[in-house]
Amino acid sequence: MRLALVTDAWQPQVNGVVTTLVELVRELEALGHTVVVIHPGMFKTRPCPGYAGIDIAVRPGKALAAMLDAAGADAIHLATEGPLGWAARSYCRKRQLAFTTAYHTRFPEILKAALRIPLWVGYALFRHFHKPSAGVMVPTSSMLRLLDAKGFGRLRSWTHGVDTRLFQYAETPQPYPALGALARPVSLFVGRASYEKNIEAFLKLDVPGTKIVCGVGPLEKDLRERYPTVRWLGLLPRTELAQVYAAADVFVMPSQHETFGLVMLEAMACGTPVAAYPVEGPTEVVGVPAEGGVTAPDLQNAWYGALSVPRHEARQRAMQFSWAYAGLMFAGHLVPARSGTTLVKGHATGLNVINTSSGR
Repeated sequence: MRLALVTDAWQPQVNGVVTTLVELVRELEALGHTVVVIHPGMFKTRPCPGYAGIDIAVRPGKALAAMLDAAGADAIHLATEGPLGWAARSYCRKRQLAFTTAYHTRFPEILKAALRIPLWVGYALFRHFHKPSAGVMVPTSSMLRLLDAKGFGRLRSWTHGVDTRLFQYAETPQPYPALGALARPVSLFVGRASYEKNIEAFLKLDVPGTKIVCGVGPLEKDLRERYPTVRWLGLLPRTELAQVYAAADVFVMPSQHETFGLVMLEAMACGTPVAAYPVEGPTEVVGVPAEGGVTAPDLQNAWYGALSVPRHEARQRAMQFSWAYAGLMFAGHLVPARSGTTLVKGHATGLNVINTSSGR
């Protein structure tokens, strides 16, 4: 099978969506498929308003149509709802091609937090985007139920995974030499310092020890100035990030608007239990009752509860999530772009992953 994967989120961006898609392409390789990745680096771009470090394509329609024509794809998947996603949606509708989509990010909540756009407006816009999709892939059953209640159709369950070889288990929190000696316990947040992450709920926690933040974003400068005792590490290579996860006693997920929360899985894979709110995403990743951590309406109570979760239990919970299984589920949800054709979704070998980027 030859797949065209259209995404507004790709390297060098650093976020959970990019990680998911990179891992997905690797798993599709193992299944024997050819993937043409179409991403912002192949177009003229400009910075996304309010989101430093994220570039979006400018008027990509004509160039994207040429790329999709050249791809000759058996299946088309639109991973994101940005300029490339909308342009590919238009391309497919004009040519009467079937396609699938995914719901990675709760943008209506982001639009409300950042621009005060009412939730109903945001959901109406994204419902319109996904309406012609032959299958909307959603990473948790709780998010699937939420979108179903919002009037989204053709929803498909699709989980994510974690690289347990990169994020290795540590029976006890490990020293991270770059930080020197740290007051224990160490509380960690990894993610964008942005509106939807509710990061200040973590920074305000009245708990002992050291707080660490890995990530950048539009709120970073202000938060750094207001919370100078927090250790701010910025962006780290994933090999170093794995060491930081392993150095922490508790991973804190303050967001109440996660579709999944891949960073929680990465922390648990290292043995670091999670403290989070009992909302979509964390409840399914962490597990209920507590397996990989604790969820509670009071984040401070969740933090204290997570401290008592054995590290081996957090690791065991993470081991229930596999990128190989996620890749199989994804391939199973794809549809033929053209009627009267059949997709081969099996375990062929010798995949050539094609990324036609030639720069900007």
